Amino acid sequence: MKTTAPTIPTPDDAALWHDGHLYLADQRILPQRAEFLVYDQAAAVADAIRAMVVRGAPAIGIAAAYGVVLAGRAAFTAAGAGWKTAITADLARLAASRPTAVNLFWALRRMEALIAQLADGDPTGALLNEALAIHQEDRDANRRIGELGAALITQPTDIITHCNAGALATGGYGTALGVVRSAFAAGKIGRVFADETRPWLQGARLTAWELMHDGIPVTLQADCAAASLMATGTVGWVIVGSDRIAANGDVANKIGTYGLAVLARHHGIKVMVAAPTSTVDMSIASGAEIPIEERDPAELLGCGGQQLAPVGCVARNPVFDVTPAALVDAIVTERGVVLNPTTEKMRGLMG
Repeated sequence: MKTTAPTIPTPDDAALWHDGHLYLADQRILPQRAEFLVYDQAAAVADAIRAMVVRGAPAIGIAAAYGVVLAGRAAFTAAGAGWKTAITADLARLAASRPTAVNLFWALRRMEALIAQLADGDPTGALLNEALAIHQEDRDANRRIGELGAALITQPTDIITHCNAGALATGGYGTALGVVRSAFAAGKIGRVFADETRPWLQGARLTAWELMHDGIPVTLQADCAAASLMATGTVGWVIVGSDRIAANGDVANKIGTYGLAVLARHHGIKVMVAAPTSTVDMSIASGAEIPIEERDPAELLGCGGQQLAPVGCVARNPVFDVTPAALVDAIVTERGVVLNPTTEKMRGLMG
């Protein structure tokens, strides 16, 4: 973690802890402005997660872990030895911030397990050490994911990615973009085609910004342009992240991923899902059990604060969809690679 006060975020700075404060890069305003928002209260962190200040499953989990640090500090200040009772409301707020990204609940369970072991004294130091460990472990996992994913790409090719699964969505380096970074360094990727990813435009605003920052050739395309590109025969892989992976290998990711995987199968293009094992939810049998968040229809009816659709138009705005395991060629985690995932193979991965 940084030892000097944060100023302007870089692509590796989705979340930072400095001098008793949590700094989150405001991803709603990138790339036009790169600014940190500073948080001292867990409820405000929950609001930031809900409002998309921070997004991406691993980054949400990391932000929530730091939110627990703030909650523990406030609870001890208010209630002293009774802090374990006082902290419960903030834990509930954090858990309710977003429903689909399982990393949120994984991080909270890990912090709650530590809370159960602590005495009645000030918990801030112990909670902070655990949150810092979660953050660093994710960075390390992403580096390993990058190595393993790059090894699957056997010859130089162009790739398509959807949404943003880069450093901004994680503790650093990225999952899908971690694979891209490692593969590009090995001379295996010629160009990345980034879907713009409506309605929040994470591909246009975040993925393009990250890749341009790193000098990796990137071309932006409308989501609906992917099929025509695949038909040219120049794309070898679709590489995406995930917000939750079921026990059978079904994958929940940004809306549009399912359609992209269908197109890839038709064109003989492989699909790689890159995610840490904290994204795997072995408690659910299939993607049918994954809760799919739906957000305000206004996000789809306009763009940049400008109404585009007719007044009174009805809109459907699911944030994620589920790609069946049968359409996934590889799930890449820090523990290893699962090819053509099944329940048996996922159990083998997760031990």
